[in-house]
Amino acid sequence: MSAQLYRDDPYLRDAPGKVIGHTEEGGVIVSPALFYPKGGGQPGDSGWLEWDGRRLAIATAVKDPDGSDLSVLVPAEPAALPPVGAHVTQVLDWERRHKHMRVHTALHLLSVVIPLPVTGGQIGAGTGRLDFAMPEPPEDKAALERALNALVDRDLTVGEEWISEADLEANPGLVKTLSVQPPRGTGRIRLVRIGAGPDLVDLQPCGGTHVARTGEIGAVRLGKIENKGRQNRRVSIALDS
Repeated sequence: MSAQLYRDDPYLRDAPGKVIGHTEEGGVIVSPALFYPKGGGQPGDSGWLEWDGRRLAIATAVKDPDGSDLSVLVPAEPAALPPVGAHVTQVLDWERRHKHMRVHTALHLLSVVIPLPVTGGQIGAGTGRLDFAMPEPPEDKAALERALNALVDRDLTVGEEWISEADLEANPGLVKTLSVQPPRGTGRIRLVRIGAGPDLVDLQPCGGTHVARTGEIGAVRLGKIENKGRQNRRVSIALDS
């Protein structure tokens, strides 16, 4: 296991950890990190920390400004923090995290049925959207929704693989997002893969959390398609439940 439990096992709902620091703003840094830090359009996880019979509600998690692989946990309200060195139990708001995973994976599939450059995106607990470089609106919105749900229903496997930064530079088509570029500097880039072999439908850099199979997403509804500029349109989705 690495320092990023949220990446090693996105289905892990709770885990022990040790407080290794506080921030000047009142955040808590716990190692290893169970909470996903806000980034790439995906919100930070919420939940709580437990130690010595106490509980601290966590509103969100953000990236460590010092550049470590750990998350800074932001308390929901001012309260006593577990001291540095304390052993804690990290507990996720699992229902919220799982909806983020379902929506995030569904947005990857949306980028398959609308094969245009992505100019932005946002993930919520049950809803999400992608912005596309799309001069004209799609002719048949219902057909897009059917195609999206057909990919969901194929129950494709979702996994990851890693490539070097040099390999990514040699294959720029892997990057679909114009607004967010994969982080560089570590020498490796994480790719999220949907499907495998002849059933491969998507492969792109991503650091977020996803479900293990597309069937877990459930039925998806296509929402508004909004004009966000001469060359930009926003496509929204929502989970049925």
